[in-house]
Amino acid sequence: MSGFTEALRERVRAARERLAAALRENDAYETAVAQDELDDALRIARAHGVETERDPGGA
Repeated sequence: MSGFTEALRERVRAARERLAAALRENDAYETAVAQDELDDALRIARAHGVETERDPGGA
C-alpha cells in the first residue's frame, strides 16, 4: 500500500471519528466542519480509486 493510500485512509478514519464525537456532543458547528472534512476526504478517495474501510466500493 502506498503512503498516499495509507494517509488518505487515515484521513477518512479520523474524519469519521471527529464527526461521531461532534454528533455525540450535539455540537452543530463541529458536526458541520467534521462532515465537510469527511466529504472532502471521501471525494479524494473516490477520485483516486482508494477503497475506504466502511465502503468497499471506494467511498
